[in-house]
Amino acid sequence: MPAPLTSTPAQPVISLRNLVKRYGSFEALQHVSLDVQEGEVVAVIGPSGSGKSTLVRCIHQLERIDGGAIYLDGELLGCEREGMHLRTLGANAIARQRRQLGMVFQQFVLFPHMTVEENVMEGPMQVLGDKIEDARSRAHHLLARVGLGHKFKAYPQELSGGQQQRVAIARALAMRPRVLLFDEPTSALDPELVGEVLNVVADLARAGKTMVVVTHEIAFAREAATRVVFMEAGRIVEEGEAKATLSAPRTERLRAFLSRVM
Repeated sequence: MPAPLTSTPAQPVISLRNLVKRYGSFEALQHVSLDVQEGEVVAVIGPSGSGKSTLVRCIHQLERIDGGAIYLDGELLGCEREGMHLRTLGANAIARQRRQLGMVFQQFVLFPHMTVEENVMEGPMQVLGDKIEDARSRAHHLLARVGLGHKFKAYPQELSGGQQQRVAIARALAMRPRVLLFDEPTSALDPELVGEVLNVVADLARAGKTMVVVTHEIAFAREAATRVVFMEAGRIVEEGEAKATLSAPRTERLRAFLSRVM
């Protein structure tokens, strides 16, 4: 009789293994392990100083890790193996890897002297080598997607904070990244502008974009995320399916956190 067929688990898009990050004697990340599958939206929540932002900054290689490993589609990020040792990659190799990881920061960091259209076109032209008309066409498509199809020629200072953050999302998407990383994308916004940015992120989630979103917006995490990760003191304390975990947390620490923020 033939052996029964068994399905092989899909390789994670992002895989963190025993990640350690130190600032002097302070250990911001303490042996953090996490897998992110294709099409997942992982919301990372937790109190200030828990390591949430450090986590996504390490994934994007804005911070050099002090231990463990990060993989993107099975490729080791930031270094390569030489026998039994690891060698740090050069700047060009790291930049190549980073292109696969779009990052949206707390601040919008748009070029103030460029129009909205030019801000979105710059990366694909300068880094990916796109032709100007291709870059412009994609910029127009993405700006329309984030609800700013009427603002192509505006400058950042002419936009609200929410509009600037939506331009930043379009700019990240223009680089055609494998994964989108968000570091508290609404924390710099006035409360009435938060919803317009979260609606865009939720739309990307519905479209199946793989994302890791650091957020303090618990209602957003419940509705838009596939999975939620709760961090405290540099460790993952609890993780699970978003709605179930936030509705019935298993740990006292997450219950206490949610009672304060909801």
